[in-house]
Amino acid sequence: MARIIGIDYGTKRVGLAVTDPLQIIASPLETVHSKDIIEYLKEYFKNEEVEAIVLGMPKNLKNKATHATQHVVQFKYKLAKAFPDMPLHLMDERFTSSLALDAMIAGGSTKKQRQEKGAIDKVSAAIILKDFMEKRANAGLL
Repeated sequence: MARIIGIDYGTKRVGLAVTDPLQIIASPLETVHSKDIIEYLKEYFKNEEVEAIVLGMPKNLKNKATHATQHVVQFKYKLAKAFPDMPLHLMDERFTSSLALDAMIAGGSTKKQRQEKGAIDKVSAAIILKDFMEKRANAGLL
């Protein structure tokens, strides 16, 4: 099996997470500046076998677009153009930042670690990826 990569896109930073090759565990990977993300992914894909991308899609509580949705949609088109043969799945990312903060606190991270730029972004990406894996498993799509 190949890995699946999860993306929490932001206009400044992009949080990345990845599964293990057996697609059992989703782990935070890296935080990359948004201008560098396509090149980072090209390099990553050269070194690791990846079968799909999961992109977090921002929505509000009423399941409507937010101010960030347009940026993510534009990024989705850049991904599709850069990696036309790579399956791209969209995943609701509501509450992932607050869940990421809670997970970091529960995991014993210090206040300084939680304030590190990008720390929450890559944990959010891991939550988006974990949610995708659970949804896929519940749908019997393993």
